[in-house]
Amino acid sequence: MLNHQIFEYKLLKFNILRKLQQFRKFIYFPIIMFVFGILSPQQIFSQETTTVVAIKYDSINYHSAKKASLYSAVLPGLGQAYNKKYWKIPIIYAGFGTLIYFIGVNGGEYRNFKDAYNIVAAGDSANYDNEYVEKYDANLDQLREGRNYYRRNLELNYILTGLLYILNIVDASVDANLYDFDVSDDISLRLEPVRNHNIFYPKPSVGITLRYRF
Repeated sequence: MLNHQIFEYKLLKFNILRKLQQFRKFIYFPIIMFVFGILSPQQIFSQETTTVVAIKYDSINYHSAKKASLYSAVLPGLGQAYNKKYWKIPIIYAGFGTLIYFIGVNGGEYRNFKDAYNIVAAGDSANYDNEYVEKYDANLDQLREGRNYYRRNLELNYILTGLLYILNIVDASVDANLYDFDVSDDISLRLEPVRNHNIFYPKPSVGITLRYRF
């Protein structure tokens, strides 16, 4: 009799433990499905995806903007050649050539007017045979005005030359940064309908997705 009661007690205990185990599985299953439902495949495998992208990025022959800027700083137009924008090189050197020409012209006229002005201002009659002294009849005001005019032009030419040099570096840097940028017709933005299938909703839902392709 006692053995029979012990047997029934163990059987009851076994059934209770089995029910608890089944109940625990019943609770865990929705939790697991919920986690996989709210996480996208990109989030779940983000670590693996990041590693693959990093390896691919390192294998790319990166077009350096710093290198392009340095090339153009050392020799104007060299950065444009590095960016394969060869058509810009003649424009750069045409600009430098024009500015250097005007620097020579304005610099020469400035020195001529300055020398003539100094001769007249000092009263050095022995050097009145100077071309500009004779041309302007030793008029001190006209010689001063001519000297100041060509000095302003000369300074402006120096400023423009410096700006062209800086622009040449900036242009090389910008082109290098945009070298690998996709500007083809494949870039598009579109709206399209989508059916969303979710394990927690027995019926499929309808919505709109926004896709940016590049």
